[in-house]
Amino acid sequence: MTNVHEIAQALRATRGFAHKRDISEVVSALGRSLPGGHAALAQAVPIGDDCAAIPDGHGGYLLFAIEGMVEDFIVRMPWFAGYCGVMVNVSDIYAMGGRPTAVVDALWSSGMSPADEVLRGMAEASVRYGVPVVGGHSNNRSERPQLAVAILGHARRLLTSFDARPGDLLVMAADLCGAYEEPFPYWNASTTAPAARLRADLELLPSIAEDGLCRAAKDISMAGAVGTAMMLLECSGVGARIDLEALPKPDGVPLLRWLSSFPSYGFVLSVPPSQVAPVLGRFAARDIACAVVGEVDATRQVRLQAGGNEALLWDFGRDAFIQPPQEALACP
Repeated sequence: MTNVHEIAQALRATRGFAHKRDISEVVSALGRSLPGGHAALAQAVPIGDDCAAIPDGHGGYLLFAIEGMVEDFIVRMPWFAGYCGVMVNVSDIYAMGGRPTAVVDALWSSGMSPADEVLRGMAEASVRYGVPVVGGHSNNRSERPQLAVAILGHARRLLTSFDARPGDLLVMAADLCGAYEEPFPYWNASTTAPAARLRADLELLPSIAEDGLCRAAKDISMAGAVGTAMMLLECSGVGARIDLEALPKPDGVPLLRWLSSFPSYGFVLSVPPSQVAPVLGRFAARDIACAVVGEVDATRQVRLQAGGNEALLWDFGRDAFIQPPQEALACP
């Protein structure tokens, strides 16, 4: 039987949660440094989303995002780190209801090791996702390897982390046709899948946005499925109850490992009840595992449910997750 209290405690201690909590400190520091304070961070969508969204003057939005790879990942799996540098950025663009245009990279290495493998991985992902690498920065005289990849895209209609509403249903979609890249928590359903299928599966997100079926979504990151839902809920100023037993999950994978995993294709959406059936139907039509996993409420708390038991995972009124603390926002 799933012990929700133990799961909640374990999730709060994960590396993925810790890395996301760092965002709050960074955004607070940036807001303090800008002449306009934290108010200067507001855009079409505030900081805290998968991409910056900049109005293009024609009713759409330019999307701009960046991802960095942790050093131990680059050292141990340089090809896959390069591949993921493109893949995760592509996912960020689609999570906002957009389509990617091009990527650039910044790569530090000691000579061409492991730069050569990193670039081979980037090139493979570029071809498979149909997103060109159009430039970047390199330094082959670095003591330690580092990689950051930035992406540009465009959206006609946005999906954001700021538009979940009480009464919405939380929906999780994931491609379960994959395997772990051991020993890392990366569920890889990308590198062996047909390229045309990868692109068509991602196209579901902008089509859902453009057809008005949903306004709030986020791609599942290193914070895992529940942690990603928490980021969306906090940004929207809401809470939710999440049913752990309803989460789409690969057979044979322990629940806690799955909750701490980064899937190559995974999204959390906040969907009005009247639109849940067509949203589920679109994912099902492409054999993407998809299910209602919870309901959004006004509590600003995230509670986990399983086996008839419930545990409080997070209270945004007491502890910020990725957003700046309210006391920081109030400072002049």
